[in-house]
Amino acid sequence: MTVSIDIGEMAGNARAQMDLEELLATRLLVQGNSGSGKSHLLRRLLEQSAKWVQQAIIDPEGDFVTLADHYGHVVVDAVGTEKDLQMIAARVRQHRVSVVLNLEGLDADRQMKAAAAFLDGLFEADRELWYPMLVIVDEAQLFAPAVAGEVTEEARRRSLGAMTNLMCRGRKRGLAGVIATQRLAKLAKNVAAEASNFLMGRTFLDIDMARAADLLGMERRQAEAFRNLDRGHFIALGPALSRRPIPVKIGPVETSGRGGSPKLMPLPEQPKEEAKDLIFTPSEGEAVPVRQRFSEPKVSTEDVLSRLSNAEDVAAADVPQAENLFDVGDREEKIDVILSEILEDPEAAFQPIASLYQDFQVRCRIAKLTGGAPDLQRFRERLSVARAGVEKGDIDESEWKQAELIAGELPDDMRGVYLLLAKAALAKAPCPGNLEIATAYGTRSPGRGRWLLSHMEERGFLVCATDLRGNRIVTLTDLGWQTAPGDEAAA
Repeated sequence: MTVSIDIGEMAGNARAQMDLEELLATRLLVQGNSGSGKSHLLRRLLEQSAKWVQQAIIDPEGDFVTLADHYGHVVVDAVGTEKDLQMIAARVRQHRVSVVLNLEGLDADRQMKAAAAFLDGLFEADRELWYPMLVIVDEAQLFAPAVAGEVTEEARRRSLGAMTNLMCRGRKRGLAGVIATQRLAKLAKNVAAEASNFLMGRTFLDIDMARAADLLGMERRQAEAFRNLDRGHFIALGPALSRRPIPVKIGPVETSGRGGSPKLMPLPEQPKEEAKDLIFTPSEGEAVPVRQRFSEPKVSTEDVLSRLSNAEDVAAADVPQAENLFDVGDREEKIDVILSEILEDPEAAFQPIASLYQDFQVRCRIAKLTGGAPDLQRFRERLSVARAGVEKGDIDESEWKQAELIAGELPDDMRGVYLLLAKAALAKAPCPGNLEIATAYGTRSPGRGRWLLSHMEERGFLVCATDLRGNRIVTLTDLGWQTAPGDEAAA
């Protein structure tokens, strides 16, 4: 069965037909400068072939997500880890669902890693799942660059390897690559060379015109024709299109992208003074950047002497003793209240243990705590949890007891941080940032907070992972709990 799709008009009002089965076997390369109509061409191709073949679109700008409303494509946002994307890609092949991988909002490095993970998942599917699929990659020069750019070498190597697999080895696995690029000179040659069908649009640089002419078998003097092409006009060649170069005008589409070309419109009329107010006056609800300045606490000599004097007076007071070991009354609650009062001072979280313990002893005597103040070791344990600001709240009591039991086996300095992460995981809240972890650890340095997580990971207490948007996910190994993605740089 031969399936042909209509992509537009040729000379003499004849219809330009593309053999879909031949396209699946021979792949397609689309080239044209920005504004030449590449996205329009890809959308026409996708719409015309949607009912005949499964599709997967690698979309760096989120332009093709509108296909979901009309043709049933599932939009896959690049969230989670790379392993998550690979598993989603495997399910895409298994259930034969057309998808749009939306990479909008990611920087170039993470876009390359996400695309590589997804393409690897498609490529590594089991043999019984090798059904025909069109894999459209828009702005392919981003994922298969000819030379190293500003992205990391690891990201470039992985992305280029995935694109090479798609174009060179994908045919036997049912994957037909359709790649679009603004400039042939920026696209890796081993990726471009595997396409046998070409649609060349408007381009102006001599090097790109020369390469386009070579690919189409045209003479160098004919390359000037690419400068004169109108928007939406291409020159086509290939076994799925035509045996000789022919001009094609791409037909209309039913859906539209979220971007599009900007339209000119007049500026709003307003007096100069009002315009200045709009610029220099914060609007309602506008986020105002906060600059945090940390300074060492300044304690006068008079304050120190006053504290020492008060401590001596309180030490002389009678502290009631328990009649037996079980007569503790509300002792634990009082200790919690005293610790919270100490930590109400923002600088208390960063003071030495010895100073805090002295203050704690004084407050215990003032409160006439039954049985006297706990020893220094017990104080360290309670302080580490109090510093983390962990409160049970609405958390399930039985599950929280598991976290407390495991935390009890950890070193003192890790206990509060572990419970902080446990509460976030149990509540499905974002992972705390480095600064919050550092504060629970008793330091102002976010680097120390990051180091503590690495140290806890080395000892097997947790596993840190980074999702495709650069947010951190922490899994507590003994509990099997996982936090939601969180920005490690969050204040």
